[in-house]
Amino acid sequence: MTTPKLFTPTKVGDIDVANRIVMAPLTRNRARPEDDTPFELHAEYYAQRAGAGLIVSEGTQISPEGKGYAWTPGIYSDAQVAGWKKVTDAVHARGGKIFAQIWHVGRVSHNTLQLDGQPPVAPSAIAAETRTFDGKEFLPTSTPRALELSEIPRIIEDYRKAAANADAAGFDGVEIHAANGYLLDQFMRDGSNKREDAYGGSIENRARLVTEVTEAVVGVLGAGRVGIRLSPFANANGVSDSNPQALFEHVIDRLNGFGLAYLHMVEGQTGGPRELPEGASIAALRKRFDGTYIANNGYTREMAIDAVETGKADMIAFGRPFIANPDLVTRLEKNAPLNEPDKNTFYGGGAKGYTDYPVLDEQVA
Repeated sequence: MTTPKLFTPTKVGDIDVANRIVMAPLTRNRARPEDDTPFELHAEYYAQRAGAGLIVSEGTQISPEGKGYAWTPGIYSDAQVAGWKKVTDAVHARGGKIFAQIWHVGRVSHNTLQLDGQPPVAPSAIAAETRTFDGKEFLPTSTPRALELSEIPRIIEDYRKAAANADAAGFDGVEIHAANGYLLDQFMRDGSNKREDAYGGSIENRARLVTEVTEAVVGVLGAGRVGIRLSPFANANGVSDSNPQALFEHVIDRLNGFGLAYLHMVEGQTGGPRELPEGASIAALRKRFDGTYIANNGYTREMAIDAVETGKADMIAFGRPFIANPDLVTRLEKNAPLNEPDKNTFYGGGAKGYTDYPVLDEQVA
C-alpha cells in the first residue's frame, strides 16, 4: 500500500515540512495574567504536538489594544518574545515547524480588557454583538470607537513590529489573522465597515488595510515565511458582507501578488457547518491563489486524505482534535482511535486538559 499524500513531506513557501497536516491556531487562555506572557507550560504543550507538519500558534495580540480575551498571549514586549522563544526552541528540538498567528481583535473586546478602560477600536463604531471573557465572567463586547484615518499607519506598524518580534522569538514564519470577525476581517466586510474614506466603501478600499498589513509583514520576513488566514463565508463575531464571493475574489487576487507561503481558509462557518451561501464557491477562490492552500473546518481523516489526493487542498488544518491528541499525526496515519477532549478545560487553567493527554503508546501499554 502506498502512503497517502497527506502523510508525505512538502514545502510551504520557504519552509520544508514533514507532512501535510497543520495544527490550527487554538485559543487556550493560559498566558501569565500579569503580562500576557507564554512560559514553560506552553513550551511543553506545543512541543508535544511537534509531529504536525506545521503548527500555527494560538492568536497572539500585536499590542495591548489588540487584546480581546483574558489570558491570551501577546507578542509586543521583550518578556513575551522571551516566552515564545522557549516555545519555538522546544518545537524545533522535536523537529517541528511553527508559525506565530499575529492578531488584533478590533471590536471583539471589552473596555475592562483595554488600557485605562478605553473602548476597543474598529473600522466603524458598530458593536460586534458577541461576548468575551474578562477573566471573571462572560460579557457583551463593548461598542468600539472608529479608528481615525491618522491611526491606520500605527496599526500597520504594530503588525510590522509583531512580525519582527516573531522572528526574534525564533518562529519559522507568521500567519496574519484576517478571519473570524477580527480587525482585518471587520475592515473587509461592508456589514462592519461603514467608513467613507480610503479604507471604506468600495471592495478595493475595504481590502486596503489587509493588503497594506501584508506588505508590511512581507517586508520584514519575506513572502515565503508569511501566510494568511481568511474565513470568506463565516459570520463569526457578527461580521457580514453583501457579496462575500466578489469581496474575497478581489482580496485573494491582491494577496496572490505577494507570493505568500500559504492561504489558510475556513471553509463554511468557523467551527460550524461547511455549507456555503448561494453563489459561493471555495474552489473558485482556491483557484486564484498560487501558493499552498490549507483547508480548514471539520475535516475527518477520510476527507483530509481525499482532499490532498485530489488536489482540492495542499494541506489540511485540524483544530480541536489536536487538543486531546498531541500525537494526532501518528493516530491519523495508523487510523487509531482519538482521545475525546475535556471541554471544561479548553479555556484557562493549567496543565489539566492541556499537557496531560496520553499518546497512543501510553494507552497501548
